[in-house]
Amino acid sequence: MSEHVLNARRLLCPLPVIRTQDKVKTLQAGDVLTVECTDPGVMQDIPAWCRINGHKVLDTRTGDGEYVIVLEVG
Repeated sequence: MSEHVLNARRLLCPLPVIRTQDKVKTLQAGDVLTVECTDPGVMQDIPAWCRINGHKVLDTRTGDGEYVIVLEVG
């Protein structure tokens, strides 16, 4: 398992989800990806994308106009 960070700040929907999908394709099952965003829509969009695609949301955080989602690749 390895940890990765995706900077999706200043991107608007649907780009954070698309960038997350592209990054996950390069990772292995069990890897952890932290997605850092400024678009509040990701708090619904990325967890929904994870459910559909078999990935697990480990944590979500918000603060100072930033939204962070930590997911485990399925």
